[in-house]
Amino acid sequence: MDRLRIDDPAQGSGAQGNDFTRASDPWALFAAWMAEADVSEPNDANAMALATAGSDGLPDVRMVLLKGVDARGFVFYTNTESAKGEELAQNPQAALVLHWKSLRRQVRARGPVSPVTDAEADAYFASRARNSRIGAHASRQSRPLADRATLEAEVAVLAARFEDGPVPRPENWIGYRIAPVSIEFWQDGPFRLHDRVRFTRAGDGWAGARLYP
Repeated sequence: MDRLRIDDPAQGSGAQGNDFTRASDPWALFAAWMAEADVSEPNDANAMALATAGSDGLPDVRMVLLKGVDARGFVFYTNTESAKGEELAQNPQAALVLHWKSLRRQVRARGPVSPVTDAEADAYFASRARNSRIGAHASRQSRPLADRATLEAEVAVLAARFEDGPVPRPENWIGYRIAPVSIEFWQDGPFRLHDRVRFTRAGDGWAGARLYP
C-alpha cells in the first residue's frame, strides 16, 4: 500500500552489459535503477528533491515521494494550496533529483508540469492508509499552525465525522506529472571521474549523450 508504481517498464536496463552509459531507453534504465534502490536503500528509495519556482523566479526545494512513473513522466501528489502547489500554478515547471547513497547514484530530470486526471488521483488516494487520507483533509499544508495539539484535535474531529465510511479525496489534493525534457543518470566514479549520461527529448524519442563529470 502507498508504494511507488512503475507502469510497463521495458525489459532490462536498455544498456549493453553493465555499462549504463550505452543505454538507449531512459525509462527502462530508470526502472532498473529504481528496482536496485528498492533493495539497497534503508527506507524511501522513492524520496526525491523537488524544485519549483513561482512568478518571482526564486527557487524552492523540498523532499517529496515519487508515486508513479511511466513514459509520460514522474508523478507526485500534494495539496494545491501548499507552497509548491501555488508555485506550480504560477510557473508549471519543475526539476527533481533522486539520490541513492547506497548505490552512489542519482537521477535528475526537469520539464513542464501538469495535473494528473481525477481518476488517477482518486485511485492513488484510495490506496493510501485511512489515517493518511484523514490527515490530507486536516492539513492546511504550508499554512501557520499554532501547535500540534490543534492539528491532532482536527484529525480527531474528522475521524469521528467519517467514522467507518469512505474518506473522499479532497478537491485540493491532486497529483502532478513532470513530463521531462531531459533525464540525467549519474554514477559515482573513483577520483571524481563520475559517469554521466543525459537523455534529451528528440521528437517522440530520446537522444543520449555522455557528459564529462
